[in-house]
Amino acid sequence: MKQASSAVVELRDLHLKTDIGTYGPHDTRPEVHLLDLTLAISVNQVLISQDGMAHVFDYDPLIAEIDRLAADGHYETQERLITRIAIACAAYPAIRRIEICLKKSPVRSGSGSLGVRLMLDEIATDELRPNPLPHATGVACTA
Repeated sequence: MKQASSAVVELRDLHLKTDIGTYGPHDTRPEVHLLDLTLAISVNQVLISQDGMAHVFDYDPLIAEIDRLAADGHYETQERLITRIAIACAAYPAIRRIEICLKKSPVRSGSGSLGVRLMLDEIATDELRPNPLPHATGVACTA
């Protein structure tokens, strides 16, 4: 069986300046929140016949939006920030599938990391779009 071609944009270990969680006086507070992001895009945006930004996925505006969302006040949970990042990613029609992992560290006594991972296939990604595509089912989510 022939395997289909695929292309992804990968972002790893992006340090987010964010405020997540509620902690007591003796709780370990995370020193860092790290974002990993994998975005499936068209192979045609990687295998290009000529060099130029007009032919590829420009991720800089998305990263700027993620930075803005991360700094947009206090979050009780990592999950809420992940939801908002997923919606921001889905706003780009070029993005077909989304995988997000948000990790915090340390977890206890200066060690460990804890992360939440979200993986959205094409249908789930379409459902998050501002105007879901015709094959999408369910209700669109808004930030």
